[in-house]
Amino acid sequence: MPPPDTPLKTVKLTVITDFVCVSCCIGQHELLDAINYCKDTLDLPLNFELEHIPFRLINTNILPENCPNKRDREVFLSKFVGKERFSALQANVSKWAEEKGRPLSLHGTIRQTTKAHRLALKAGKLGGQSLQTPLIMAIFTASMEEGQDVAEPDVLADIAAKCGVMSREDALTFLESDELAKEVEDMSNAARAKGITGVPVVVIDGKWAVTGGQSSEVYVQIFKKLSTCHSNGPCTSAGPLPPGMVETCV
Repeated sequence: MPPPDTPLKTVKLTVITDFVCVSCCIGQHELLDAINYCKDTLDLPLNFELEHIPFRLINTNILPENCPNKRDREVFLSKFVGKERFSALQANVSKWAEEKGRPLSLHGTIRQTTKAHRLALKAGKLGGQSLQTPLIMAIFTASMEEGQDVAEPDVLADIAAKCGVMSREDALTFLESDELAKEVEDMSNAARAKGITGVPVVVIDGKWAVTGGQSSEVYVQIFKKLSTCHSNGPCTSAGPLPPGMVETCV
């Protein structure tokens, strides 16, 4: 446990994710579990600053924006990634869901997530990560646990109201506009331009990247290392990095 007067080091976590991505949902749970463990149990002298970066995992020429035809997620993903990879994904999701006691599944509808990303950015502008993070988790819950269509304005408006982001009526007005649509497009394109083709990706302090749905144990080891760096001086790229953590120029 650090001395009471130890100053907190701010760790910036840039989380690049998409709401159609079940690995992103798992990764978000694991990351937040690690943060809570490091703060509440290990009492590391770290303050965590989270930033959400939208990413559209499935290209709009494959999954068109505002397409009125709802697609079954399991059928679509089986064709998109191939039956063998989809079966492996299903097995991994089922295993994680059983271990964590969460009803995570691939059932439901799949559509582009621009509206959900717009709402997440709006929450960040209105209240920072204290509003944005619970909203993001609620969207993932609606999509990956309840099988809801999070491209539907009515579904998102209910989530926004439940999370205290804005009233249901204000959320519907926002979602019917094009506010923050360009920002979602630009941020997603910028991530692709930097070489990101899959998510989740968590960029730490702009120096290191953790890719894929890593376990909370991986993040805990990383945060321990950052805490030690803070104690002994600034972190550099020298020395071995924990598993799952790579240097990045993203």
